[in-house]
Parts: sequence; structure tokens; C-alpha cells
Amino acid sequence: MSAAPHLFEEPPLASPAPVLTILLGDDAERRLTSAETLTRDNDHVAALEQLEELWQDVSLDAALALRHRLAAAWAEMYQGRLDVASDLLAQADSIVQSPHFDAADRAAVLYRTGCVALKRLEVAEAVSLFTRALETNIRSARPSTLLAADIRNWRSRCYQLGRDWEAAGRDAEASLELATEAGCERRRAHALFQASLVAERQRQWLLARFHAEQALEIYRAHGDTLSTARILNNMGGIDFLLGDVAAAEQALAEAAAIAAAAGSEADVAQATSSLAQVLLRTDRPQEAREAAHNALALLAGRVDFLAEIGNAQLVVAKSHSAELDADSASEWLDHAERTFIELGSTSHLAAVSIARGDLARATGDGNAAADLYRHAADALQDFHF
Repeated sequence: MSAAPHLFEEPPLASPAPVLTILLGDDAERRLTSAETLTRDNDHVAALEQLEELWQDVSLDAALALRHRLAAAWAEMYQGRLDVASDLLAQADSIVQSPHFDAADRAAVLYRTGCVALKRLEVAEAVSLFTRALETNIRSARPSTLLAADIRNWRSRCYQLGRDWEAAGRDAEASLELATEAGCERRRAHALFQASLVAERQRQWLLARFHAEQALEIYRAHGDTLSTARILNNMGGIDFLLGDVAAAEQALAEAAAIAAAAGSEADVAQATSSLAQVLLRTDRPQEAREAAHNALALLAGRVDFLAEIGNAQLVVAKSHSAELDADSASEWLDHAERTFIELGSTSHLAAVSIARGDLARATGDGNAAADLYRHAADALQDFHF
């Protein structure tokens, strides 16, 4: 029997079990393809509803069952149910070990397992899984260019968390080249998104804006509403860094509105948290605090959004500090510090130390402020001898 089709080709190819597929009828595969399209379009609730109804119809066909488990895991991951996603991927892994499947199919499972690991903030494990996925895909008789583009995109995110901008930029550029080679505009946009983030963190704000504008054009052309909301959120931050406060607020308001219309509370929260940053930095601490509290309410229980939760907590702390409410500021700095320790981000923890230094300076303790600033600088130092 021939190898199973690669699961990252668009649209999916035929099943490797033609007799069984005929018995099942074309309807099951058509419905599965529809559910996969919903996951690609970020409509995860609707996708899961369809997938739940489909399982009995596809469970006896190995190729369809694998596609089902991968799509369900992806949707569950984006709903924040990481344990459920892991269980589904474990089932996918058991299916794909059959000799009927190709190395590229096994690489697809490794890739999605890496995505869940990254959502859990198990960054080293995620990098290892993504690297194994790339190596496994290369060993395939028909390696998937689209899969390689996806893996590079997500591994870039890992390197960004580790502040390895050179590696992050290489993977984003490689993802863009692979997506272009495969002729997939959406994946080109995803790669441009990561390239924009890398440029922003390297203070190359005009380049970051250029990449983001390209990605936004593609997302809008393809009707990808949530990706549009996400890139607008980042563009709002870039506009603010470029000094255009009005454009920043407009982009963030549009991002929140689009996310709300799409029913994604997490994306509304991210735009609201970004707006809180703008309000805080333009001397509107009470409005900033209200926006940050709104974001925190929307993100309650979302362990896959620790960075955003910590950022919102830090805004609340800084807003109290701006009003010289030292007790409340210290309490919220403690909250943010615990969140960032769980996140494992040195740069975020350094931001807490700087905020503590600002609070100490505002209350007249210059020596404590100097020590805290020095602690933040040491934490971000890239060499130690």
C-alpha cells in the first residue's frame, strides 16, 4: 500500500485506504476537510463541534483518523485546553507509527506536539521537537515544504522568547522563503508577522512596520479575521514606538473590535492590554488600570497567555505607582513577578525590577532604586567575564 498523503498539503489528498473510504463515502472526508478549514480560519469552536460529530465516521480509516486528531488537537490548543490537545496528539502519534505513513506525517505530529509544548512555555522541549520535526521531514521521500515553513515559523517564536534574535530572524526568513516557494500566501503572512516581531525587538521599528503591513494586506485579502486582529495589535505597538499615539489607539481599537466580532476573548484581551500600555505611557493611569483589569478578567485561567497576564499586572502596578500608592503598586509587582517567574522570561523579570526601582525612587529611596536598576541591567547582560 502506498504511503499516506502529506497532511499539510492544501487541500488534503485522498485516503491511503481507498476501499474503506468508499465504504465510508465521500461525505465524511468532505466534512473533515470543512472542519480543517475552520481550524485554519481560527473558528475553533465550530471546528470542534464538527469534529466531535465526525469521529465515529472516520475513526476506522487511519489517514482520516490522523487528520481528525491533528485538527482537533489544534483547535483544543487554541481554546487553551492544552492537556486535551496533548492527549489527542498522543493518539495521533500512535496512529502515525504505522508503516503505511511517511516520515513527513510523523514530522507533522512532532510539529504540533512542539506547538503545545511552546504554549506550555516548555521552550527547550519545543525547540527540540521542532528540530526533530525538521529532520524527520527531510528524511521523507516527499518532504513537505509547507510543513517546514510552519516548523520554522514556530521555532522562531521559541528563539524570540530566549532573546536569540539572530536565530529567530533566520527561522523567520527561512519560513518566508519556504512559504514563497510553496506559493502559500497565508504562510508568507505568518512568516512576515514573525519577522516583524523580531525587527521590533531589535528596535528596527520602520522595518517591523513594513513587514506588518505586508502581513496585514495578505490577512485581509484572505478574510483571516483573527490574524488581522493580531497583526493590528502589534502594529498599534509599533505606531506608539514611532510616536504616533493616535494611530496606535486606532489600530488597537480596531484589533479589539475585530477579535470581539470573531468571538475570541483572548485576542480582545491582548488588544486591551496593549491599549492599557499606551494609556499608561501617555499619563492616563486610571484608564490604563481599568483596561488592564478588563484584560486580566478575559484571560483568567489561560496558562497559555502568561506573558499577557504579567504585562497587564505590571500595568496595574505602574498605574498605582504613578498615583504614589506604594502599597498597591508593590502588591501588583509581586503578582507580575510571580507570573513572569512561571513564564521564565528574563526580560520580563528585568522590567519588574525596573518598575520596583521607579517606585523606590518616587518614594525617596535612591539607594534602593539604584540597586534595583543594577539588578535589571545584570539580568539582561549577555556576557559575564
